[in-house]
Amino acid sequence: MRALICESWRDFDALEVKDIPPPPMRPGAVRIQVAAAGVSFAVQLVVAGKYQRKPPLPFAPGTEVVGTVLEGPLPVGTRVFAALDWGGFAEQCVVDAIHVVPIPDGLPLEPAVAFPISYPTAASALIWRGRVQAGDWVLVHGAAGGVGLAGVEIVKALGGRVIARAGAAKHPMLQARGADLVLDSALPFRDAVRDITGGAGVACVLDTLGGDVFDESLRCLADGGTLVTVGYAAGRIPTVPANILLLKNITVAGLNWGTYLGWSPGDGREQHAPRVRALWDQLMRWWAEGKLRPEVHAGYPLGQFREAMAEVRQRRAVGRVVLRP
Repeated sequence: MRALICESWRDFDALEVKDIPPPPMRPGAVRIQVAAAGVSFAVQLVVAGKYQRKPPLPFAPGTEVVGTVLEGPLPVGTRVFAALDWGGFAEQCVVDAIHVVPIPDGLPLEPAVAFPISYPTAASALIWRGRVQAGDWVLVHGAAGGVGLAGVEIVKALGGRVIARAGAAKHPMLQARGADLVLDSALPFRDAVRDITGGAGVACVLDTLGGDVFDESLRCLADGGTLVTVGYAAGRIPTVPANILLLKNITVAGLNWGTYLGWSPGDGREQHAPRVRALWDQLMRWWAEGKLRPEVHAGYPLGQFREAMAEVRQRRAVGRVVLRP
């Protein structure tokens, strides 16, 4: 089978497409014919050896796929989405059955690539960490990206109000997805957020960027508010000035969805599986109710992996970019 292979820690663009044997089957797993795999910023860290968990070399990167079942406990031909440790940028992958979910009728295959990681990252951040309630104001950074766009929709599904930040060209799409107000990501936002919320600030910030955005966001929180950090696409990992937490009675929380998938030391995937499945079930209910509309910005054949990552790196994507092995 064809796969994108990482043989040593390197830049994503230095990877190579090769012919390799299909991955071996194992007990409690599902073999999937991969139709599409999600491309994200995090993949660059994994292949560079800078992610907290390093796959054994050589390996195929890719942790989120959609496709059809070839072998395992589900009927052959079942359309599924899945979250896996690595191996998604290949024609076939083998995934723990607990992380494979049938795709309901009516949900197209490729858009469902947002459900293994993007939607549950945003949902767990907002629900488990941010404790967002109906009526809350929530500030979402990187709102046109995979996790950000999911966050906008989930806040609305929870009955909250969204201030979304993104480049000006992406504003109409965010307004169509229900954002109450959209701010230009090229401009400062603290005063605008304060004006929008009548001076109170927001109950929650979903921060996918880090850097200066994180620093300014702390000053946008209402009393008792929570900033949830889920990534550092801006490049700089911020530090937290503890005095601001004390003076404003605010919280900074982290959310690593990979912990619940078994990607952290100790591998708690079996322990967390009921909670993970319950969240995926909730996301499927929201999709069925028309509250979630996963978006694919562009799809590329496996050989154009560099072009696919360029869309992500240069922040042109609205929703998800996928590879089609």
